[in-house]
Amino acid sequence: MLQKKDSYVVAVVGATGAVGNEMISTLEQRNFPVSKLRLFASENSVGKQLEFRGKQYSVESLNENSFKGIDIALFSAGGERSRIWAPVAAASGCIVIDNSSQWRMDPTVPLVVPEVNPKDLEWHKGIIANPNCSTIQMVVALKPIHDAARIKRVVVTTFQAVSGTGKKAIDELMKQVTDLMNFRKAECKVYPHQIAFNVLPHIDKFEPNGYTKEEIKMVNETRKIMGDDSIRVTATTVRVPVLRGHSEAVNIETEKKMSATEVREVLSTAPGVTLIDAPEKNLYPLALDCDGQDAVYVGRVREDESIDNGINMWVVSDNLRKGAALNAVQIAEVLIDR
Repeated sequence: MLQKKDSYVVAVVGATGAVGNEMISTLEQRNFPVSKLRLFASENSVGKQLEFRGKQYSVESLNENSFKGIDIALFSAGGERSRIWAPVAAASGCIVIDNSSQWRMDPTVPLVVPEVNPKDLEWHKGIIANPNCSTIQMVVALKPIHDAARIKRVVVTTFQAVSGTGKKAIDELMKQVTDLMNFRKAECKVYPHQIAFNVLPHIDKFEPNGYTKEEIKMVNETRKIMGDDSIRVTATTVRVPVLRGHSEAVNIETEKKMSATEVREVLSTAPGVTLIDAPEKNLYPLALDCDGQDAVYVGRVREDESIDNGINMWVVSDNLRKGAALNAVQIAEVLIDR
């Protein structure tokens, strides 16, 4: 367990990536009690300077002794590096909060969204998994409804920004837009098809059952985080030409009847949720508005008239912020509070 201190030695692994950069800025913006910051990345980034609280920090490479003296390590370096280095860090007495998919479904590793299942942190053994970005924002919105009426089934379609793939995808979208606007052919390197002015019903690899890994993640992770394997979940995940911010159309079937008004009332006081739901004034959550924001935004709340106990809603959040960096830092905040 984490020893109570006034400040902590914190490491960011994968510091030069989009999420790693967001982790550093989130630590600063939330005034996390960092006594010393260590930054790690691949060999190609060693020596690169990154700023934190007005000071420059050099990026280091990882070795067997890197985690000695470190209290908390925020990992955003991919599944394979996490598989290798997270156990090394944990064995050094460091608590790992890992953003990859490597440990999420390991039954010995808690998968945590602080607004939903903070008690699961009590049984961690040195490694804590940060959920998938699209799952995080959905379960923040689902939890208060599940508590009020018990959710039986969830049908979700996501509209996910290219930043979820990384900087190369952002650059590809921008270049494609520029090329097409100048009557040049769009080159496709990151995605199998043009993403500019297009939507791709394809995130991650396809499995034999026809679902993608991203869709299966949403199914399995939702059940684990909510602590209820009886919830039926099905997902269709779509990549859209948006730089930052995931949007989701979520359909819920509950055991107990809830009106749209009751759902709005529950969501209006839910931790981590901001309700924007005045469609008559053209007010509903937008990916543009969530950029750089902490909240999960919910709107378009309405009853599903095709079933007895159904609710539709629109859920939007910054995938790099709440969907990755912020959730990891919030986990660390809960750890030090306890």
